Amino acid sequence: MSNDTLAWALARLAERSRVVIASVIQTSGSVPGKIGAKLAVADGKDGFHGTVGGAGLEMKVLLRCQELLSEYWEPYGEIHTYGLNKGAKGYEVQPLDSLCGGRVTLSIEVIMPSPHVLMMGGGHCANALSQTINSLNWHHSVTDSRTEYCNKESFPQATELIPSSVAEFLATESFDSLTRFSDILLLGHDWSEDQDRLLGLLAICQQNNCQPNGKTFPRIGVIGSRSKWNSFCKSALAQEIKQDLLDSVVCPIGINIGAESPEEIAIAVTAQILSLSKGVSPQDKNWRQSS
Repeated sequence: MSNDTLAWALARLAERSRVVIASVIQTSGSVPGKIGAKLAVADGKDGFHGTVGGAGLEMKVLLRCQELLSEYWEPYGEIHTYGLNKGAKGYEVQPLDSLCGGRVTLSIEVIMPSPHVLMMGGGHCANALSQTINSLNWHHSVTDSRTEYCNKESFPQATELIPSSVAEFLATESFDSLTRFSDILLLGHDWSEDQDRLLGLLAICQQNNCQPNGKTFPRIGVIGSRSKWNSFCKSALAQEIKQDLLDSVVCPIGINIGAESPEEIAIAVTAQILSLSKGVSPQDKNWRQSS
């Protein structure tokens, strides 16, 4: 049963849904769910998979899993101990209206799907990025108007290869389909193509009353100078794209490490995506690595 629940959770993560897994990690006395029992709940999915024992315990745990999905967009975990008797007492024990009489401790963990980065433009930076992304076991896909820059030879581990014009790409994608990506990076060889991509993506955001944030819609990042970005903004505002949408786009992409070469840019961009995915600021001096 636990294997089936884990397989179900992995399938939901592959669909870019957040998953909460509750696992029984310690028991004493008479309890309905033994150590290792698991229950999984996925973001945007009806129902759940698995069980931690049923009855009042399961209802309590299921409710907490659903609360965590509404509260957390970063990895998170907590431990709860329940006394299966309404008169249960003890340090940090939550009593339940139950007649079992035992005690059960569960871990409840919010698991985020791995980033899936769509690189719009398959040039030098995309090639370097694919290497850093692969090293982290993330997913990447590539689209380019030039078929020779969007093939298995250049990107052997790509999840998707989409050789198409900008217009064709935007015509075949929708708000819902684009949510399979965590991040969309505009890395094109032609500034006009990147501008058309940006305006098309932001129009989709605006039509659906959302912002590119990696939660309900992929984060959008643009490679390039400040002057290039100012030109893009001018064109977007002329097409009545809202300023707050433009403000949510990352440009230039990558944390500031003085990156110049494609390989250095790849490190800077990957680090930025990692920090955004984990909700950690690179400037946070109070953050410490676990030893």
